[in-house]
Amino acid sequence: MTTQHQDPGVGTPAPHTAAEAALPPDDYDDRLVKTGSLRKVLMSQEFGAAIAALLIFVGFSLAAPVFATRQGIGNFLDPAATLGIMAVAVALLMIGGEFDLSSGVMIGSTALVTALVTTQLDTNVWFGIAASLIFALIIGFLNGFMVHKTQLPSFIITLSTYFMLWGLNYAVTTGLTNQVTVSGLREYNGYDSARVLFGSSFGGFQVSLIWWLVITVIGALLLRRTTAGNWIAAVGGNSAGALAVGVPVARVRIALFMGTATAAWLVGQLTVIRYASATVTTGIGQEFNFIIAAVIGGCLLTGGAGSVIGASIGALIFGMVQQGMPLAGLPSELFKFFLGAILLVAVLVNLFLKKRAQS
Repeated sequence: MTTQHQDPGVGTPAPHTAAEAALPPDDYDDRLVKTGSLRKVLMSQEFGAAIAALLIFVGFSLAAPVFATRQGIGNFLDPAATLGIMAVAVALLMIGGEFDLSSGVMIGSTALVTALVTTQLDTNVWFGIAASLIFALIIGFLNGFMVHKTQLPSFIITLSTYFMLWGLNYAVTTGLTNQVTVSGLREYNGYDSARVLFGSSFGGFQVSLIWWLVITVIGALLLRRTTAGNWIAAVGGNSAGALAVGVPVARVRIALFMGTATAAWLVGQLTVIRYASATVTTGIGQEFNFIIAAVIGGCLLTGGAGSVIGASIGALIFGMVQQGMPLAGLPSELFKFFLGAILLVAVLVNLFLKKRAQS
């Protein structure tokens, strides 16, 4: 059996009007359209978040000039950095179509593992750091494995992990120390060298800022320049279709959950080494802030699309609002209200500009 091939346009009725002539043919592929630089910028997920960040910075700088000083910038970059590290990992996970509600409590869990292993076993701080990394990777693997095998919504699986870790944090810590805080880490070998990597500062800025920038660059390159990045978007957009064309869906999902667990471990070490102590309440409730930062940066709740750089900008917005409100004389109780308003505005701006650019 042979198939007859026709030249383009053969058998297609000629257009009767100029308007019809301007319409694209049925086999037209809009992905082949040449897009100008300006349109690419307007259609990017980061653009709306970047405009919002600029307006917020200018607004707080005018309301409180100290906000724009070196000290003021350092103050809002401090919380933005740790949030940004998590936002990058959470953004990749959301682009892959999943959520991790255990990411906040994991920060406290890994900090506690480091502190408890070091103090209870009277060992080197680096041994405690390595033990907490292994712990985080195991939890991340189990989350990803359970989500993939059971096909249950990831927020159910990770919500279960959240409560289990929260309970373990309290039970184990109070059982071993009769307290909810583990301190005294400075007295153990390896603390000084660990502090250089996780707890030092330079020129008024915390070392977490460097970690944030490095993680953002790695995440952006992974998403945009590698096959793995294409796999992540494919799994988030249509996992069944991705599996049909050979994408290793199971490995991608498990790796993404291990990625959020590793990011939580890093933030946990930045916290426990900086303050030389860990408490059972660290990270509780922060998981929603990570999701908000990712959504502000252009990540879709439905998966398949988003931006690592946009998520970092979302974290920057979070830090600016958190530190700028008291300086501007606004009551801190309104922080959550403004955070929700910024989230809504950024999403609407992104949507409007994308539709305008496409038109």
